[in-house]
Amino acid sequence: MRKLSIILIGCGFTFFSWNLYSYLVGYTATTTIEDSQVTRQAKMLTKAQYPKNDVELYEDIPSIGESIGDLTIPKLKRTFPIIQGTSKSVLKKGVGHYTKSALPGENNNSVLSGHRDTVFRGLKDIKVHDKLFVSTVAGEFEYVVKKIRIVDAKDKTSLMPRPRGTLTLTTCYPFNYIGRAPERFVVVAELTSQNTRNGHSKKFITRP
Repeated sequence: MRKLSIILIGCGFTFFSWNLYSYLVGYTATTTIEDSQVTRQAKMLTKAQYPKNDVELYEDIPSIGESIGDLTIPKLKRTFPIIQGTSKSVLKKGVGHYTKSALPGENNNSVLSGHRDTVFRGLKDIKVHDKLFVSTVAGEFEYVVKKIRIVDAKDKTSLMPRPRGTLTLTTCYPFNYIGRAPERFVVVAELTSQNTRNGHSKKFITRP
């Protein structure tokens, strides 16, 4: 009986330590929003493989592991670094950009992924009509959440191209699931306004 108690205590301590570690990794990958927030400078990016926009936004495509910019979610009062790629090493640093999707601000679907127990832990609190902001070398982009979906892990529709500027956030689901989660939590937001580095400002008419 004593041995069983020791084993149970050991398992509990291991589980607690892992969750604490995951939380600390995610928290340190974020920064609290401040009134005088300074946008992190990213390297020049390109979009040669992406559909053309009215105004060319990027000059270079970022390499895997490079910083693209920042994702700010006012609802969570957090700013997350966006890194090119979705490998394990990249997702330890912040939010990963799916390389086959468009870059933020472009007239297509830009897909960002993050771990449910670190950077995207708070996505469960996001609601339709909440705002998302992305800052990159190309400019500042505002998105409004239009849809929240829960899909099977094998469902790839969230990666599909879109006819207009879209930001898609994905993470594993359920949020409190232990092990490989069977589903994905998907937040779909539409581009509502932009202020590009070359001085072009524009507001978009969004669907209700």
